[in-house]
Formats: sequence, structure tokens, C-alpha cells
Amino acid sequence: MPPNEAPRRPILTAHLLSIGTEITTGETRDTNAGELARDLTALGVTVARIQALPDDLASVEAAFRDALASADLVVSTGGLGPTPDDLTREAIAAAVGESPAVDPELERWLRGLWTRRGMSFPELNLKQAWVIESATAIANANGTAPGWWVDARDGRVVVALPGPPREMRPMWSGWVLPRLRGRAAGRETDVRVLRLNGIGESQVADILGDAMLRATNPVVATYARADAVDVRIAAVPATDESGRDRSAADVADDAERIVMEKLGEHVWARGATTWAEAIGEVAGSLGWLVAAIEMGTGGALAALLGDAAWMLSVESRAAGEPDDIERAAADVRASRGADVGLAVRAKEDGEDTTVTIGVATPRGSHVERRLAFLGGPQGRSRAALAAAAVLLSNLREGAATNGPTQPEAQSVRRS
Repeated sequence: MPPNEAPRRPILTAHLLSIGTEITTGETRDTNAGELARDLTALGVTVARIQALPDDLASVEAAFRDALASADLVVSTGGLGPTPDDLTREAIAAAVGESPAVDPELERWLRGLWTRRGMSFPELNLKQAWVIESATAIANANGTAPGWWVDARDGRVVVALPGPPREMRPMWSGWVLPRLRGRAAGRETDVRVLRLNGIGESQVADILGDAMLRATNPVVATYARADAVDVRIAAVPATDESGRDRSAADVADDAERIVMEKLGEHVWARGATTWAEAIGEVAGSLGWLVAAIEMGTGGALAALLGDAAWMLSVESRAAGEPDDIERAAADVRASRGADVGLAVRAKEDGEDTTVTIGVATPRGSHVERRLAFLGGPQGRSRAALAAAAVLLSNLREGAATNGPTQPEAQSVRRS
């Protein structure tokens, strides 16, 4: 069946195949699959599987067959080179029951690449001019490996792209994604992420409960990141028990409302917001600059916040000095001419880390003591996150009082 006669199947699910022995042996890190998955998810296509495969024809062919049996879209990267171990074209052809043949136009293009360089054409490269009947070639402006868009007989789609990211990315974004959008791939989807601090992933999961975390719409999932615990809500349209149609946003709103009721005190940001961005937004609204001193954190605070435009400086010292954190925050504020002084001291306490944080602002000072899980590098990183959380909370309290120039206030201490 010619490509333009293939039935138009809704593209709602996808499998991603990363092909290359260099990936399965750990010699090369696969970044392609993550990028493709993010784009497809944003399009409303559910990525059901990501699979890495060696350069073995039987394995790759079986993976394509399995994917085409259950997914609407299969996207592969890698295995489009000219050498005998580049087997993606052969595997796709076998999976869809067609035979590859040299495309004269592609052959002329390929041979022209060598002619322009004044070099003889390696006949080994001729396989890069192969196509099958159901395939449309995808031009590659940055390499010698054209991709394939395959319209299978049942309306499923296979997209084969080269592995090098500098070749794959422009072909994906400039050719494949527009074509998928033209096919109305995906569905209405509302995805939102709530970023939490001061609570572990297992606690978050326990509070949300199995019923919420096992639901199919919306899909609510927790992720332990280096800088936060994320709660991701992904919703599609639904029909409620009364028969009323509800948009994806309506479904997501209901889930977010429940999450906020249970965990709102821990939510400090949304989406992919970083600590530096969240603090910078509030500091910018106040017109405040921050100077900091960290003790016993091994530079973790500087690594987390030090390059931010609103941070004047981060001074690092060994643990233990000075003992008066409130005074340290006031001193670094005054010595650097900052609007806000931040001081944090971390000390290992058994297997965990005791963290003391001081914040001095035009409205007064605030001191907190927290216990960070684990010692060593992880404890020091968590100490920096605790300092960022206390700083953000204090800045938001300052913003809530409508202006940066209120009188100095009484100090507050919390243990």
C-alpha cells in the first residue's frame, strides 16, 4: 500500500527504541530517548516504553515487531550508518514485510557529497540510500544517514532517525514533529508539576495514598529529585459519573486541589523552577540583593545559588565558626552592603547533619535549626537546600508586607 493510502490511525501511544551496542555496553550515554519522550508527552502522546538494544538484527527486528503490535508510533534512533552492524533499516523492512531498495534520488545525493569533497564514493555507503515502499526519506542536513517515516499498512507509524544528536535533533524538530502535529497526534493533555521541600518521597506517597497514585486519569506520580520531591499530575479529558464532559484542565484542577490540601505547606515551586529562580523572582520583586556565608557545607550553597544575579557573594568557611548564626547573617549583610544576609552552618550529628540557618533582612532576623537526613556530601547538600527553603520563606513573608523598606522587626528563633 502506498504511503498516502495508509489508514489514518490516531497516534496516542509510542515506543522509543535506542539502537546501538555502544549504548547497551555503557560506552555511550543515550540522551535522545529522554528528549523525544519529553516532546511526545508535551504533544499528548503517551510513551509506554523506552528500550535500548544492541546491534543485533534478531533483537532489533523483534523489538520493532513488538512495538508495532501495541503502540501507534515507534521512534528509533541509531543504526542508520553504512557499516554491517547498522541494522535498523533491515529490521524495519522485515518487521513490516517489505524489501529495501536503492532510491535513485538518494543515491545521487549521497554520491554528490563525496564528489564535492573530491573523494571516491565508498560503495558501503549505498545502503544509506535504501528505502522501502511504505517509507518516506527524511533529509539529513548534518550527516550521510537519511531517516525514514514509515506508514504501516494498519496506520501505525515508524520513524527512524540517526543516533548522533546533532543530526537527530533538527530532523526531529524540523520535519517529524510538524508532521505528527499535522496528523493530530496526541490528545488534549494538562501536565503540571508541584515541587516540594522538607518531606521525603515515601512520606509524600503515603499521604497521597494508593487510590490517587494508582488512578489512570489523572496520573499522579512522585519523583525524588536532587533538589526537590516532585508531584507530577497528568490529565486527559474525561466524562464524569453524571455524563458531563470535563476538560483535561478540569481533571487536573481537582487533583491539584487535593494535593495542595494535603501537602501545600511543602510546595515551593511549580514546573521545572529551580531554587535560584524561585528566590530570584521574589528578591527581584523586592529589589533586594543577598550575601551569604556557609560553614561546614563544603560549598554546597554556592553550588546551588552562587551564580544567581541577585546573589552578591557566598563566603565559605569550615564548620563551627562563628557560633552565633544570627550575628553571622547580620555581619555578612552589613559587610557586603546587601539587603539580606544568609548564614548556614552544618555539623554532622551521628549519622545525620544538624543545620542552623540565619536570615537578616530590613525587617529583622530569623533563625531556624533543622536536622538533615544523612551526613557527608548528602547531608551537606541537604543543608544547602534547607538554607534555600528558609531564605525563600523569609523573602516571601517580606513580599507579603508590600515593600522592602519596613522598619526592623524583632528576631524570631525556631528549633
